[in-house]
Amino acid sequence: MKEELLAAALPEERRLQIAAQLRRDARVRVEDLAHQFTVSGETIRRDLQVLEERGVLRRVYGGAVAQEGRSWESAIEERAVAHLDPKRAIAAAAAALVEPGDTVILDVGTTVAETARALPATFSGRALCCSVPTAAELTSRDDVEVHLAGGQLRRADLACVGASAERFLDQFFADRAFVAASGVAAKAGVTADRLDEIPLRQAILRQATETYVLADSTKLGHIAVGRVCALSAVTAVITDSAADPAGVRSLEQAGVRVIVAAPLTGPE
Repeated sequence: MKEELLAAALPEERRLQIAAQLRRDARVRVEDLAHQFTVSGETIRRDLQVLEERGVLRRVYGGAVAQEGRSWESAIEERAVAHLDPKRAIAAAAAALVEPGDTVILDVGTTVAETARALPATFSGRALCCSVPTAAELTSRDDVEVHLAGGQLRRADLACVGASAERFLDQFFADRAFVAASGVAAKAGVTADRLDEIPLRQAILRQATETYVLADSTKLGHIAVGRVCALSAVTAVITDSAADPAGVRSLEQAGVRVIVAAPLTGPE
């Protein structure tokens, strides 16, 4: 069964595992990886070439060695730990809204990935994921059916974007969706810095019965370059306890429910 799962792994999932193995062992061999993942040596050589282009490794005869310096995984990890406590508080509040048997859509972004991590161990349902890191959080759970959007993979954060990812979402109807935002403001609504995320989030909105915007306190009142939707299109905004009360009132007066997550207490 393990061999079948490895053989079915998406190229980016396989590369993620190769990079993790390289960090641990400092060196990998093409022959060993081909056997491990049940793919051809040529496929592994292509994976190593991609990882070399990203600065993760240096190819040598028969395999590759770890490359010193900052890798693409390190960049993801750095984003993940920024404002970590507020993100985890928001994630806990979001995860508490999910019910057993739900189909949930999980957008791109580190707060959304934290929400996947915060889902209770007893959760059983279906998760439609728009990024590899978020999907990876749930793949070890036997009772969660995980679907990955696919489409164009954004190298910086392993997010799925583009028309194929949007068409993927059109196949499903979800009970709840959790989306990220670069800005949330009374007049401008929900906005995004990355223009390729706008049609993806609009597709999510079309397919979900309830949509929750996960926005830490720094995003409230901020207006990013691209408009995703009006506040009336979302069920609620979930933010952290550092949110300015005046900013929260402004959003509520604009007609949207604001959930202020309680700060986390005690050991993680």
